[in-house]
Amino acid sequence: MAEPVHLRPRRPCPICKKPSTQKFHPFCSKRCAEIDLGRWLGGNYAIPAVENEEPDEDQPPEAS
Repeated sequence: MAEPVHLRPRRPCPICKKPSTQKFHPFCSKRCAEIDLGRWLGGNYAIPAVENEEPDEDQPPEAS
C-alpha cells in the first residue's frame, strides 16, 4: 500500500511542543486542541487595544 501524501509540514504542537499529527494538525492530540480552544474562548489570545490620544484633525477641538 502506498504511503499517504502529507499536505501540511510537520511542526511542533503549539501547546506542548511534541510533533503534530495529521489528524489534529497543528496539534499533537485532541487534548492540546481542546486546551487551545479553551484559551480562545477564555479570551487569552485577545490583542490589547491602544487608544489614540491625539484629536482628529477633521473634528473641531472640544470647548473647555
